[in-house]
Amino acid sequence: MMLERLAEIEARFEGVEKALADPKVIRDRNMLQKYSREHKEYLPIVNAYREYRAILGQIGENEELLSDPDPEIRELAEEELGELKGRLEELTAEVKILLLPKDPDEEKNALLEIRAGTGGDEAALFVADLFRMYTRFIEQKGWSIEILSSNPTGIGGFKEVISMVSAPRAYGTLKYESGVHRVQRIPLTEAQGRIHTSTVTVAVLPEAEDVELHIEPKDLRIDVFRSSGPGGQSVNTTDSAVRITHIPTSLVVTCQDEKSQHKNKAKALKVLRARLLDIERQKQEDEIARARRSQVGTGERSERIRTYNFPQNRVTDHRLGLTLHRLEAILEGDLEEIVSQAQAHFRAEALKGESLEGGAN
Repeated sequence: MMLERLAEIEARFEGVEKALADPKVIRDRNMLQKYSREHKEYLPIVNAYREYRAILGQIGENEELLSDPDPEIRELAEEELGELKGRLEELTAEVKILLLPKDPDEEKNALLEIRAGTGGDEAALFVADLFRMYTRFIEQKGWSIEILSSNPTGIGGFKEVISMVSAPRAYGTLKYESGVHRVQRIPLTEAQGRIHTSTVTVAVLPEAEDVELHIEPKDLRIDVFRSSGPGGQSVNTTDSAVRITHIPTSLVVTCQDEKSQHKNKAKALKVLRARLLDIERQKQEDEIARARRSQVGTGERSERIRTYNFPQNRVTDHRLGLTLHRLEAILEGDLEEIVSQAQAHFRAEALKGESLEGGAN
């Protein structure tokens, strides 16, 4: 079945290549973009399939040489057969991953929301630590990050901070960071040196595009007020802060980071749109994939995913069974190992899910 599917994709790919050479398509910007996206999507699959076929042919040739009267030729053929079969196994695993259903949101920008959970001031301080960690990671990748909304405390922390990460595959890279992050350390205010445990929640949502979600103006209540800082003191003399309430869902988004009311409104709408799209996606997942999610890990943000233990210089990702004793470097943005292992882990879980579903048919 896999080979049949690959043959179908190759035939479609060849059709796309012909279309890209058609002057009519070249003159039509929308058609050109559509076929270019398809070409980009199919190219790694087709390349892997063509290498797979070539190796199968080489294996057949070497198997014939095993009956050659020359012992040296037989030895060389046997040696090469081992290498070819090893590469065939690697390609089979690669192709299975490439054929997994694609998350349509993978390529989108990401809305990164970090909120204090249990732990009071210590949790708020850790929100600031995690925001700095993600900011460093994002900057190291050459991406951009913009704060959309924040609620600072008077001690250098945040009750919440919401930002937009702009880059190709930002959501696909960061989506498994969603969950409860736990910190264990001695707070600066702790006189007796006791370790406290606090929690912070991280939510990563794909940026919603206007074409995906229509919001009726009548469903919005927009209030303006003066911005305030820690402790409630006024930091602005004009009504530039904006609060938007989506009446059907009672979702409320507030933004007061900009001095311009229009900019605050635009940022608040961006956050609201992403949250509403996330609600719709969650509904679809609940309806379509309830059974499958009971079989495989989901990486959902309700799960406690990671512990940052300062006394032991330890970071443990509970989903991956991964423990690293370099907490300081990780908080400085050295997240690549954790992020890449999370992606590999959930790809493997998805493959198990595919096998379970295939076995049931």
